[in-house]
Amino acid sequence: MPGRREPDETRIREQIDGIVEGLRNKDLEGLRRLYTTDVVSFDVEPPLQHVGVDAKLKNWANVFAFFDSVSYEVRDLTLTVGDDVAFGHAFGRLSGTLKDGTATNGMWVRATFCFEKVDGTWLIAHDQVSVPLDIRTGKGVVDLQP
Repeated sequence: MPGRREPDETRIREQIDGIVEGLRNKDLEGLRRLYTTDVVSFDVEPPLQHVGVDAKLKNWANVFAFFDSVSYEVRDLTLTVGDDVAFGHAFGRLSGTLKDGTATNGMWVRATFCFEKVDGTWLIAHDQVSVPLDIRTGKGVVDLQP
């Protein structure tokens, strides 16, 4: 049934909007409510994986330590929704004003989200953020636009 999953897709999109709002408000507890307790995150910062919601929130706290004001933009979010699991991909860009007053437009990254329905609420169980790699130089390519 084509329309059957629309309410779930709407709820998942609201969770992604919650990331945008949580970052803008520097609200770690609001962000905590979006993730499973055992979330596994493959973020752009080392190490290769961050396991558990506290590790994920430490990454966001690091962002807040560098930025005076934060903005996060999500483009082209595409979702596939099942009964209890869903996944999506999008482009994301973190930008804002650094603590020293420098404004930055940030860079576009590729983001993948995996959701699990827990007690009727869609939570992020896994996320991955990446940039393309220039094989010749071994460096990330950070100046691409969606």
